[in-house]
This record gives sequence, structure tokens and C-alpha cells, in this order.
Amino acid sequence: MKVKIKKGDTVEVISGRLEDKGQRGEVINVLTDENRVVVQGVNIRTKHQRQTQTSQGRNINPGRIKFEAPVSIANVMLVCPKCQKASRVAVVRDGEGAHRLCKNCQALID
Repeated sequence: MKVKIKKGDTVEVISGRLEDKGQRGEVINVLTDENRVVVQGVNIRTKHQRQTQTSQGRNINPGRIKFEAPVSIANVMLVCPKCQKASRVAVVRDGEGAHRLCKNCQALID
């Protein structure tokens, strides 16, 4: 599936967990094979880390690690930099290449 969201874009969560709905954040990573994105500050999970020893002889300290888990790409919507609204995106092709177009204000996103 062709992904219209890229790393570095600002997106808004439109559905999912109640705590995350309506939040905006920057895309950290796009997982195209799984159709998921990792958004900064959204879908925070806690992992309990056990103390382990690496191959170089150093120890990794135990504790709770907080990290952003991936969110389905269908649950986020791109935020237009011009009108600051979550909007649908069209791909427009011309002689120079493909550009993304905001459906609300008809502005080019990149």
C-alpha cells in the first residue's frame, strides 16, 4: 500500500485510545510493511527491563523504560502546515514528480 505520511510530518490521532485521541505529534518512524507509524508522545508504553550484561561486559541497568509504540496508519491524519487542520491528502503528479495536496485548502504540502 502506498503511504502518504512520511517521517517528520505532523499528524493528529483521529481514533484509538481515549488518552491519545486528538493529540498531535511528529512522525518518528514509518513501518510500511505493517502499515503503522510511530508518533512522538503518542501511545506511550512501559517496558520493565531486567538487568542484563552485554557482550562487551557492560551492564544495562534495570528499571521501567517508556517508549512510543506504533499506531495504525488508519488512525492518524496528516496536519496541513498552512491551515493547521487534520486533512485528507491527494497525490498530484506533474513533470517534476509527485506532490501531496491538502484537500481542505488546496495547498501543496511538499
